[in-house]
Amino acid sequence: MGVAITIAACESAKPDAVWKSREYSFFSDRIKQGKFEAVAVSATEIRSDYRNPHDSGSAATKTWKLSKPIDSFPQYQSAELIANAIYNLSLEEMQRAIEPDSTFRTGQEWAGVWTRDISYSIILSMAYLQPEVAKKSLLRKVNEAKRIIQDTGTGGAWPVSSDRSIWICAAWELYLANGDTSWLRQAYEIGRNSVEDDMKTIYDRETGLVRGESSFLDWREQTYPAWMQPADIFESECLGTNAVHYGANISLSRMARLLNDTSGTTKFQSNAERIRNAVNEKLWIAERKRYGQFLYGRTHKIVSPKFEALGEALCILMGIADPEKSQVIIANAPFTPFGINCIYPNIPGIPPYHNDAVWPFVQAFWALAAANAGNETAVMESISAIYRAAGLFLTNKENFVASDGDYSGTEINSSNMLWSLAGNISLVHKVLFGIHFETDGLTFRPFIPGALDGIRTLTNFRYRNAVLNIELEGYGDSIRSFVIDGKETRTAVIPASAEGQHVIRIRMNDRFAKPSGILKADTLFSPPTPRLKAGADHLDWDPVKGAAGYRLIRNGETIQHGKGHRIRIDSSGFSVYQVIAISEHGVESFASEPLEEIKPSSLRIIEAEGRLKVPGPVNAGYTGNGYVEISPLNNTLVNVPVQVDAPGMYYVDIRYANGNGPVNTENKCAIRSLLVNQVNQGIFVFPQRGTNDWSSWGYTNSLRVRLNKGQNLLQLILLPENQNMNGEINSAFVDHFRLRRQ
Repeated sequence: MGVAITIAACESAKPDAVWKSREYSFFSDRIKQGKFEAVAVSATEIRSDYRNPHDSGSAATKTWKLSKPIDSFPQYQSAELIANAIYNLSLEEMQRAIEPDSTFRTGQEWAGVWTRDISYSIILSMAYLQPEVAKKSLLRKVNEAKRIIQDTGTGGAWPVSSDRSIWICAAWELYLANGDTSWLRQAYEIGRNSVEDDMKTIYDRETGLVRGESSFLDWREQTYPAWMQPADIFESECLGTNAVHYGANISLSRMARLLNDTSGTTKFQSNAERIRNAVNEKLWIAERKRYGQFLYGRTHKIVSPKFEALGEALCILMGIADPEKSQVIIANAPFTPFGINCIYPNIPGIPPYHNDAVWPFVQAFWALAAANAGNETAVMESISAIYRAAGLFLTNKENFVASDGDYSGTEINSSNMLWSLAGNISLVHKVLFGIHFETDGLTFRPFIPGALDGIRTLTNFRYRNAVLNIELEGYGDSIRSFVIDGKETRTAVIPASAEGQHVIRIRMNDRFAKPSGILKADTLFSPPTPRLKAGADHLDWDPVKGAAGYRLIRNGETIQHGKGHRIRIDSSGFSVYQVIAISEHGVESFASEPLEEIKPSSLRIIEAEGRLKVPGPVNAGYTGNGYVEISPLNNTLVNVPVQVDAPGMYYVDIRYANGNGPVNTENKCAIRSLLVNQVNQGIFVFPQRGTNDWSSWGYTNSLRVRLNKGQNLLQLILLPENQNMNGEINSAFVDHFRLRRQ
């Protein structure tokens, strides 16, 4: 069947701006920002005179010209010539991202396949544009035990960083695109193994949430208060990471249903529902009209009210947020001049990277979420933000500074960034044309802002055994008419069984059913984090710059608001205090490091070296007479008899050292289970604290356990589920056990 789709005068430029703000404007053939502009000479050439605004040198025009064939991929035409050219630039960069071994390179500066980067890229658009490369890349992130690799993160990767399960969502998207049942079986086995390990390790039975570092926000001080140690980051329960685990369990449940695994269908659906309910119960902040960033603390967690863009978007797209919440979140999210910040307000004193930054791939997920919520303004703002950066920079950068829109001010950066280009392409396919992959077919839910009213085409779009050539006319949030090969249909669906070429013509409804609008916000920083200090019978803290008042917290509950810097306390048992600084506009700092006030009779220190014969200590900083080395070969079981005078709940943690690697990367976080009177109570993590630094001591996460009056047996044991990402090195030095009676 021939293709009879054209756009009249698509190369002609409209004189008026399609969209504009105080900072920049989007014309049909150019992007203008102050004295700089990027001009589309044609759909295959862009010229930009943009330079670093801090550079005093003269501007030099740079040019991108298409140099690789892209005609085997979907071809896009619209009245916005600059958009056509940016789309083609992204297709070319997609090809440049393919390594000689047919896997995806993460970015021009970042070699190799990274689990979260490849997975988010596949979800956005690579599942159907490069299915074989996507598949090979996903399999590169699977180990010999058929588990997903957590390849980067704080303190030695998994389980401190735990967003590897986004791989499962990507694997499901790849199946929806290609319909390969052999891939479905393979992906299900890998995903099931990984989530079952997660269920034993990172699922919090008390809150219903999942522990672990914020998904992709893995530069500790860029997202967390400086006092948080790697074990504290493990204990945090983050919005984005929980959305990822919800999506992974939903995907596994759907895989199980197709593979007739009834028990798997039920188990993973139940997991997903528990996470969804917990996110809505523990993280939704009604007065702020959004979810909180994470639960954090030690023995008593509180919620950080900061906005976290990717997590909010994923909650909308994956169905954690209901339609009403979705609309409220999009309308009230702080949208800064150059896009949606990764977190907001920003953290003072931390240079831009995740902090004070916009990431185009996150902006793309925000555009998808905004379309899902029916918010025209948010969709148009998101498209413009992504096109501004790609047009002026002549590449899909990794990130840029939120406050000035420049890429050069971030801590590190890369051109030709895979998830950025994948997000750019998704604007056309998944937002404007509304193409969504389902189990039994392809559905269309286009969303066209009024500023982009007109005719646009997408030809040579391949779906399994079919080739689709699509013409889309008008604007709006739903379809007025859907015509396939000259015949109008009532449902905008292409069945999975379709074969051959088909011409689709879509006419939009030219209206929007839901109110539109966003919260325009300037770049904002929260007050610095206070530092709480203990006196003989009081707590105090130094005044915080920019603070108009303070909120004091005891055991997770607010006990005082005021402007003072001191409070009298009564250490009659075990209490945990924190203080938050609040600006005159109500912006909160992070909470201070938890300060424990413990009655001496409520505290027990049990030296580990009294349990086993060990080599003489060679590292400084330990307590008592030494420490115990735990490894897969030595001391795989440590018995700790404990005599207590009163039954009740106790917090248990362990002072340890782990010098097997740096704090920010590698994969040697040690893991052990705790048995109390033969009952498994959960796991301790012993994250890396510095390469060859065995004199850096810190505490693990705490476990809350019930002890009986009299004799109890605590056992630190290496179980099969305690296997870490390294597989061989799973070791630490144990100094002492600490018990605090609640």
